[in-house]
Amino acid sequence: MTTPHLGHRETDVTDLASIDDVEWAVRLLAATPTHEGRDRRLLRQWATRADAFGSRLAPVPSTARVIERDDGLERMLLARYTSRPPTVELYTDTLARAEELVDALGWRAWYPPGSVRAAALAHEAVHAHLHHGPAKAALKRALGHTVLRLGRHRVSGHVAGAEEVAAHAYARTVCGLGRSPLLLTAALRTALTRPGRQRREN
Repeated sequence: MTTPHLGHRETDVTDLASIDDVEWAVRLLAATPTHEGRDRRLLRQWATRADAFGSRLAPVPSTARVIERDDGLERMLLARYTSRPPTVELYTDTLARAEELVDALGWRAWYPPGSVRAAALAHEAVHAHLHHGPAKAALKRALGHTVLRLGRHRVSGHVAGAEEVAAHAYARTVCGLGRSPLLLTAALRTALTRPGRQRREN
C-alpha cells in the first residue's frame, strides 16, 4: 500500500477531501504508466468498475506472515506484499504518521482508531488474493477491457492500476471506513512532500 502520486496540485491537505473516491481512483489510473493520454471517460469507467469489484469482494483471509518495519516514511510506504514467501511488511512509522494526520485533519469519523493498520492489511490481502487465485481473471472480466475478439469469444486485457483501485475499495468496505484509503494516502503524500516539511526523527 503505497502513497501514490495522483497528479493533484493542491497545496492545502484539507482541500483533498472535496475530491470523491472515484475521482481519486481515476487519478491513480491516470498516473499509472501505460495510461498516458487515455481518454478520461474510459479511465473513469475502469475506476468505477474496479471500485465496485473491490467493494463486492467477500472477506479475504490472509495467510501471509506479517513483519513490522520502521523505514516506510522515506519510501512512501504503508505496507507491501511480497509473494515468495507470502509476506506483508507493515511500516509502523508511516502508519503512526497517518494516524496523527487523521487526528490533525479531523477525519477520525472516516478512519476510526486502528483502522489505518487494518486497512493496510486488508489491502495487501487482496493483492495476495488477486495474485494467486481466479479473482484476477474475474476482475479483468468486470473491467470489460477487450483486447481481442474471436467470433463470439473475447479476450479480456489487463488494466494497470485496477488491482490497486480494487484493493482500496475492498479495504474501505471491510474496515467500515467513511472514505477510501486513497484519500488518506494522498493527504499523507502531500503532508510528507510539501515545501518546508520538518523531517521527523524516529
